[in-house]
Amino acid sequence: MRYSPETLPDLLYKGIDSAETGLFTSTKRNGEWHETSAEDFKTKVEQFAYGLYELGIRRGDKVSLHAENSTEWLICDLAILSLGAANVPIYPTQPGDQIKYILENSESKIHIVSNDKLFSETKPIIKEVTTVEAIITLFGSEHQKLRPFEAILEQGEQFRKENPKLLAEIRESIEPDDLATLIYTSGTTGVPKGVMLTHNNIAFNVKASLEKLPFERERFNGEHVLSYLPLSHVFERMISYMYISMGCKIHYIEVIDEVRDDMAYVKPFFLATVPRLLEKIQTGVKVKGQELSGLKKNLYYWAIYRTEDYNPENPPSGLDGIKHKLADKLIYSKIRELFGGNLSGVVSGGAALSPEVFKFMNAIGIICVQGYGLTETSPVITVQRPGEMRIGSSGKALEDVEIKIADDKEILTRGPHVMKGYFKLPEKTEEVITGDGWFKTGDVGKIDDDGFLYITDRKKSMFKLSTGKYVAPQNIENRLINSGYIDQVVVIGYQRKFCSALIVPAYDNVKKRLKRDGYSPSDPINKDEKVLNLIQEEVDKANKELSPWEKVKKFVLLKEALSIEGGELTPTQKVKRPVINEKYEKEIESMYEDE
Repeated sequence: MRYSPETLPDLLYKGIDSAETGLFTSTKRNGEWHETSAEDFKTKVEQFAYGLYELGIRRGDKVSLHAENSTEWLICDLAILSLGAANVPIYPTQPGDQIKYILENSESKIHIVSNDKLFSETKPIIKEVTTVEAIITLFGSEHQKLRPFEAILEQGEQFRKENPKLLAEIRESIEPDDLATLIYTSGTTGVPKGVMLTHNNIAFNVKASLEKLPFERERFNGEHVLSYLPLSHVFERMISYMYISMGCKIHYIEVIDEVRDDMAYVKPFFLATVPRLLEKIQTGVKVKGQELSGLKKNLYYWAIYRTEDYNPENPPSGLDGIKHKLADKLIYSKIRELFGGNLSGVVSGGAALSPEVFKFMNAIGIICVQGYGLTETSPVITVQRPGEMRIGSSGKALEDVEIKIADDKEILTRGPHVMKGYFKLPEKTEEVITGDGWFKTGDVGKIDDDGFLYITDRKKSMFKLSTGKYVAPQNIENRLINSGYIDQVVVIGYQRKFCSALIVPAYDNVKKRLKRDGYSPSDPINKDEKVLNLIQEEVDKANKELSPWEKVKKFVLLKEALSIEGGELTPTQKVKRPVINEKYEKEIESMYEDE
């Protein structure tokens, strides 16, 4: 094995100690950026760790953390880990009943919450959770029983003065196989399961992923990076650990709606994202050209359409290369300015990135790589990098990570990245981890002769039509979302004769398109005939690229977008298909009335 086992505090303190002076992390809160130096960060980690110790936290205990991304989130996280305790992250969007379940199931001794807005979900149920001995608030509270973060730091500082060697002794006692975190899967079905990840699970993933970077590691040192995905999810958390290891300056944004302004301010060098953001960016760029006219419009779309044939492994040369350079100078360079003008690379995870978006990002001059993994695998299994970027593939496996395809096409993986198991669920653990250590991912895919992994779909998402044909809905959905007029899609068809779809149009773009024709849609907009006709045209375009049994023969337009708050999406933007099927049963049945 190439990488020796290591604890997360040992790994991260090396990065903190080697960081440049000045800005280490920055958090946008109430519209203002709050900066923290590496020295101040490290001091607060130690103070908070001592404060937690004085509150009774010991090796093996659980501490829940219910907060938005911030420097303070990272401080709490590393302090918990430095005590040999386990961090139990809770999404800011998690509903109260799930929070109660997580607190009780994890047996968390201390609960940390960012503010009263988030605490409002917890307050009605917290008295019923007998394991929680204290609640800490990061940014103040009107509730007197909540202990302020600053007060814990002060208490910790006093205790540190009295016991200066204690924390170092505790850190030395932590083993790489100790539990580091208990992450409850957001789950598209059923009750959340607590995924047990050890220090070495994540430390290994950090070190192995560093070897797959699209640039030399030294290139990241001192660079500004932007973070918007929830730290509660292992993907962004592991990425933040990578940033710390490389000496990056991390900026945590406040709300996703301001991400364009934040990019202009931060001018990030690198970004971890999910396909959803990149899809919206591509859609926005496509529609932007409609505001132009004449030669400018023709030139704009000439450049945009060139991205559809771009292959990063075989970039254009000769005359095509000259044309690409011209397109870059006139159009692509201006698009890059939307990202702050300094963005050189992005990594996409969490779901499959469509080939169209992948080609678009790389064509406009931003290296875009796709990775694949799950919470249960810490998370990365495979990832692309320059030289290993085949279209449609999620790349090759990390060093020391094994992958293979089972007889039923399910992707299996084995190695130091695989979780310890599901907390208090030995039967569930046995269902997904074989006796010889292979983890069943629940995804369907294939590996080509050169070791590149291709994901077809979630095993549970695939369905069989009543005609006997199997359908992978994600492939169809990606084709449809490539339209500038379609925002969200859920393909339906289990035990039906044909595929149908619930579609949320990109209504702003639709209105702009129809306005140019002198038409203003009626209310309700999702029933307007011209809107329906426009979306039908986009569905027809996608259908041309699909097999006969995959073609979407009917659709219904939804007026409201699918959302986390509405319960249709997980915190990582995955569709909860069972919820969709139940919530929109009437709309779905209307498409099959003639069956």
